Amino acid sequence: MYKVMSIILFILMGNLVVAPIDSSNSTDFRKIEHNAFKVGERLTFDLNYGFITAGVAEFHIPKIKRISGREAYHVTFKVNSVATFDALYRVRDTYETYIDVDGIFPWRFEQHIREGGYTRDFSAFFDQRKMKAKTSEGEYEIPQYVNDIVSAFYYARTLDFSTLKINDKINLQNFYKDKVYDLDVVYLGKEIVEVEAGKFECIKVEPLVQEGGLFKHEGDIVIWLSNDELKIPVRVRTKIIIGYIDAELTKYENLSGELTSKR
Repeated sequence: MYKVMSIILFILMGNLVVAPIDSSNSTDFRKIEHNAFKVGERLTFDLNYGFITAGVAEFHIPKIKRISGREAYHVTFKVNSVATFDALYRVRDTYETYIDVDGIFPWRFEQHIREGGYTRDFSAFFDQRKMKAKTSEGEYEIPQYVNDIVSAFYYARTLDFSTLKINDKINLQNFYKDKVYDLDVVYLGKEIVEVEAGKFECIKVEPLVQEGGLFKHEGDIVIWLSNDELKIPVRVRTKIIIGYIDAELTKYENLSGELTSKR
């Protein structure tokens, strides 16, 4: 069951992604103005099943690195089981992405999974000029600005949700493994959410993943983002066979601005 916990944010953030296609000039990149995040930001979450904390997840932007001739945020996402669960099912998952500073799209992605006896290592270079993903498993065509499962989260934080009405949908795309996935994100309004990190007014959204022509059931995943220009995830709720798993914000550091949504 912990394997489900370890992939909550992995699945979630890969679902919250937009890939507008504009191939009129593949060498001229978009520029997105935002104040959603900066180098040094760190977000920490507990992964809870009921009253039991089974793991910890962390997003971090440690530095900027030059890649493919562009400045890129180096972003890491880690999921670890807590010590008391290690004997039962040890998890040490690491994801890395390099996100263009100006355009907020990925250049490179790495995934290193260590879950019990299972291991997986995957990497992809996103050639945003030729619109191809060159992965450790093959080469694939991609739409311009398509995201990986981590860069998606950071791009989503730059979006403006203020004009949306309840049940409005955003049509999205995401690349993972060997294909581009289509999905919708449904806007569900605003709610007050209280977690260890504090009480926040949040934007509530629900991603509906389309794979093989079928959508997952409504309510499988619900996300609460802080209702301010930072849009940090406050809670992620994933439905499982019995009950829910919650990823809840416990700590934030080095934010790019004020959390005006905090109550």
